[in-house]
Amino acid sequence: MSKKAEKKEAPKKGEEPKKETKKTEEAPVEAPKEEAKPAKPEKAPKPEKKKKVEKGIYTLYKIESEKVVRLRPICERCGPGYFMADHGNRYTCGHCGFTKYKPTKE
Repeated sequence: MSKKAEKKEAPKKGEEPKKETKKTEEAPVEAPKEEAKPAKPEKAPKPEKKKKVEKGIYTLYKIESEKVVRLRPICERCGPGYFMADHGNRYTCGHCGFTKYKPTKE
C-alpha cells in the first residue's frame, strides 16, 4: 500500500475533524394496522335512461290539401335541402351556422 492511502486526512485550519459514525440498525417500521372500516350502504340501482327517438322526415313536412308544406325554413346560404333548426327565438343552420332571428311580437 502507498503511504497516502494509509494516512488519514488531517483537518484544515478552522475545521472540526470529521467523526466516523457507525450506522446503527434500525428496527423495521411496521405498517399501520388497517382499522375496521364501516360497511358502505348499497346504492340503489340507477333508473334506465330512455332511448332518444329519432325524428323522421315526417316532422319536417306537412300535407295540406294535396300539397306538401315545409314546417321549417330552408337556409338562405345552403339552399333547398338544408332545414334550419328551431331554437325558440331564432333559426339556425346546422350545416353552415347561419342564424336568422324570429321577429319579436309586441
